[in-house]
Amino acid sequence: MRILVTGGAGFIGSHVADAYLKAGHRVAVVDALVSGGGNRTPPGAGFYPVDIRSRDLADVFREERPEVVSHHAAQANLRRSLEDPAGDAEVNVLGTLRVLDLAVRHKARQFIFASTGGALYGEPRSIPVSEDDPILPLSPYGFHKYLGEQYLGYYRRVHGLEATVLRYANVYGPRQDPSTEAGVISIFADAMLVGRAPVIFGDGTQTRDFVYVGDVAEANVRVLGRSIAEPVHIATGVEISVNDLAARLVALTGTTVRPTNGLAIPGEVHRIALATERAEAVLGWWPRTSLEEGLRRTVEWLKKRSASG
Repeated sequence: MRILVTGGAGFIGSHVADAYLKAGHRVAVVDALVSGGGNRTPPGAGFYPVDIRSRDLADVFREERPEVVSHHAAQANLRRSLEDPAGDAEVNVLGTLRVLDLAVRHKARQFIFASTGGALYGEPRSIPVSEDDPILPLSPYGFHKYLGEQYLGYYRRVHGLEATVLRYANVYGPRQDPSTEAGVISIFADAMLVGRAPVIFGDGTQTRDFVYVGDVAEANVRVLGRSIAEPVHIATGVEISVNDLAARLVALTGTTVRPTNGLAIPGEVHRIALATERAEAVLGWWPRTSLEEGLRRTVEWLKKRSASG
């Protein structure tokens, strides 16, 4: 199949593009390279340095004629959305709407939307959270991602687009740039490897659901050609505290530094983990990479990255 991956030069998108290539598909990547993490487009994929808000995006669709659009381009920093809600909406709402509209105009058959699970539900009433729990976001980022989901529903109902929502937990793994992206695991591990104390915002008892990026990429391959109207969590269903995570990274990196504590960040939930039963039922997917193995791979990648300059 011909697949267009928006945001495919970034952390998650590059892994997804890589998985599509390995599955034998033709892949093109659209990415404005605004995150600062460099161009991580995998070899073998076409690359277009285009912002999803630009009129030039229509030229990419005319050239590539994608059968599938995998939409990963986003403003993905929750804290930045608190500082600039309008800027977040420009990318995550209007940008998503532009990609959707072009997908329909150019007769793409399927649209896969990378949404969020961690920022949608507010403080959940029970853990793990199901996809049917109330949507009560505490940040513009979570609210705008949900608006993107609603636009997908509109295009599915009105235009017959096979649109699927994948709600990710906290994704981590190799290629996540600790200097430019919001991943706590890469930020903590990178700091520890150079002997710098990472900062835990709040008291560290807050919990998250961490899913390995390779497992996320596999889910994106499994969804190809499937008609799934309901949102699907891509997660582990397991919560781990930031304090526990830091302790594991201290052991893995062998550092002598210990984290310090800063003020809690407004808009961030205290506890979250996402149920995965639907993913197993409709995709035959479940997380195959343990946290221990995923952390080890991430630390090893950061060590190699540091050694190569």
